[in-house]
Amino acid sequence: MKIVYFYQYFSTPKGAWGTRVYEFAKDWVEQGHEVTVVSSIYSKSDLTATKLIEDQYFEGIHVKVLNVVIDNKQSFYKRIWTFILYSILSSYFALTLKADVVIASSGPITVGLPGLLAHYIRGRKLVFETRDLWPEGAIELGVIRNPLMKKISYWFEKLCYKASSYIVTLSPGMTQDIQRRFDIDRIDDVTNAANIKLFSTLVPCPNKVVEPRKYAIYTGNIGMVNNSNWLLEGAKVLKRLGRSDIKILLIGEGQQREELEERAKKEGITNFIRLGLMPKNQLVGYVQHAFVSLVPLKGTPVLDTSSPNKFFESLAAGVPVIQNTQGWMKSFLNEHEVGFTLDPNDPEQLANKLIWMHDNFDDMQQMRANALNVATRFFDKDYLASKMLKILEEVHRSSK
Repeated sequence: MKIVYFYQYFSTPKGAWGTRVYEFAKDWVEQGHEVTVVSSIYSKSDLTATKLIEDQYFEGIHVKVLNVVIDNKQSFYKRIWTFILYSILSSYFALTLKADVVIASSGPITVGLPGLLAHYIRGRKLVFETRDLWPEGAIELGVIRNPLMKKISYWFEKLCYKASSYIVTLSPGMTQDIQRRFDIDRIDDVTNAANIKLFSTLVPCPNKVVEPRKYAIYTGNIGMVNNSNWLLEGAKVLKRLGRSDIKILLIGEGQQREELEERAKKEGITNFIRLGLMPKNQLVGYVQHAFVSLVPLKGTPVLDTSSPNKFFESLAAGVPVIQNTQGWMKSFLNEHEVGFTLDPNDPEQLANKLIWMHDNFDDMQQMRANALNVATRFFDKDYLASKMLKILEEVHRSSK
């Protein structure tokens, strides 16, 4: 098959971002398929470009790199402009690239434009990949407030789903939400994946900033949606309780990074530590030697459907998870005994749970074993790449 993948955030393991599309496309290329990814440049990826449009190749994957830089620290209107510019530029390739199946991977929902053009003008079979629930998430979080914009956004979302031969979501919660709202049966979830070999092969703890098994780790964006303030407040409670020996380590960048670091410095919170972005192969050691991985999110219903990379990679490293949502991740942690769900507004609860897990590390051995086991069973990149490919092959064979 010739597969064209419209995805704005492509990264290889050399970047500091999720590698799902890279891993999947690499697997499909090895099986003889032709894969072209149309991407822009995300600040956390390893893509760079000097021209407006460049052809780059990564282990057989053809990447059309559009020199449009996307950064979480950009203003709201700047980010909207980058989404629109990407969708306009990528539409040219929707009309010109040969394809048996086209994948439009959203959010943002604007990536649906090249998918729709490929389907309606060139007759390509479209698979719509829902990474988060745009525009529902943006509306619920107050990003989109204008009533007319809400109507247009929901109309566009419905149009994308209607045009699709199949819908792939990144979590069971997203699948259930879309089925409930649109009564769609051509849908399945293919979650974010974990490189089991990479994250389960033990490496030394890479930095003297933290001692093995003495810290909780957070990796990713530092911002309001990620409930990053909860981590600082938790560190403050630990200090007040005389447990500054337990560190909270953040590895990442984001809108609130400077604010939180300044507050921690001003208040003398020395057990709140941040390191900068780093490639996956450097990140692994930090994740493996933490006693718990933190996956915080704001307490809002749409985030109950989230599918964060850190969740899967932590389990692959055999590290239990603490998270905040009330959706599928909570159910998964409870069913498989691989972590805990805490109140996103209660830093006292966070601090007390960290103290208990730290002081009862030996008792957590079974939970750590459970974590690696379920990651291997459900989230292995090869298994999920194969599941996604079967969907694409089914769409390719179908009449729609």
